[in-house]
Amino acid sequence: MKMDKYDLEDEVSMSSDSQSFEPIAKTKKSNRGKRRTVDVDKNVSTVKKTKNDSAGSVTLPHHGYPLEHPFNKDGYGYILAEQDPHADRRDFELDSFAGKPIPGEIYRVALQPNVYLSLNDRAPQLKISEDRLSATGDKGYSMVRSNYSVSRGNWYYEVTITSMPEGTATRLGWSQAFSNLQAPLGYDKFGYAWRSRKGTRFHQSHGKHYSEGYAEGDTLGFYISLPDTKLYSADYLPNTLKDKALIKFKSHLHYEEKDMTEQVEKTMKPQENSEIRFFKNGLDQGIAYENIFGGTYCPAASLYKNVNITFNFGPEFKYPPPTELNCKSMYERIAEMAVEQSLADLTFLTCFEDEKYASRRKSARKK
Repeated sequence: MKMDKYDLEDEVSMSSDSQSFEPIAKTKKSNRGKRRTVDVDKNVSTVKKTKNDSAGSVTLPHHGYPLEHPFNKDGYGYILAEQDPHADRRDFELDSFAGKPIPGEIYRVALQPNVYLSLNDRAPQLKISEDRLSATGDKGYSMVRSNYSVSRGNWYYEVTITSMPEGTATRLGWSQAFSNLQAPLGYDKFGYAWRSRKGTRFHQSHGKHYSEGYAEGDTLGFYISLPDTKLYSADYLPNTLKDKALIKFKSHLHYEEKDMTEQVEKTMKPQENSEIRFFKNGLDQGIAYENIFGGTYCPAASLYKNVNITFNFGPEFKYPPPTELNCKSMYERIAEMAVEQSLADLTFLTCFEDEKYASRRKSARKK
């Protein structure tokens, strides 16, 4: 669909102060694969031999995430870690690991107590409220994702436009972890968005008419349906990350994971019978997208200038979704993820202990 003059201005000049998307994309590509050192060069991925070292055990704020943390960028992502109570720590003595890599297997992904906006998986210039449910934009379009994601089933969340001064705009919807945080949602293959201005829907930078726009005071609903195609597959459970590197940042440990954007992009395929719908003040605007790319999606928003929005991940909604959609609130993902992550961790630990036992037996035979 051909975009009018305003659409083109929104796609280019509103992306940042005077920066088009092309330089953004090139910058990301040039940085990908280079280990990020700016934020973590003074916080090495080893145990320091110090008295009362409390790495990973410092008390967290009520929302469960440290206020000082590394950001996901430069080709690397960071996931908060915590001690795993099920792991065998008998061989782990702090002094004996001074100057050595911290064993990832005795920690686990720290599960958040609620569905919030992510503090680290966002553009740093965005302002996140203390309760981690509201966000305010800055200058150019920049994105924030939630801390919980979904890869199968029917899910729903709401956003209320609490403040939208003249000249501001939003793109709201669903994003995979690989979307560029410094670009509008729907700029690449990893995101599907609904824009406030004219109600245009965006994917891969293609804007198409979808519905009327939305404005300050409107409450919007976001529905995604992802058929369960992995029921009997090896990757049904999430990654444990126990085999990843751990870095220490401001007394907290984080798993470090390399960005696999280019590899994933080459293998992406449409998922049959999947769909995305948007709702405005309880009214279904119709199917926005069908047969979307398979993957894991987060609620997401990209904001232009000082617009302010508030998320509602459930379980109660201002405008509940139609019962025939048979969907869950994002809030219900908390319990599901706890079970899935625990099963994945225990599976890893079982295999790890078996290998360690076999290695010890082999060493004993040689003696």
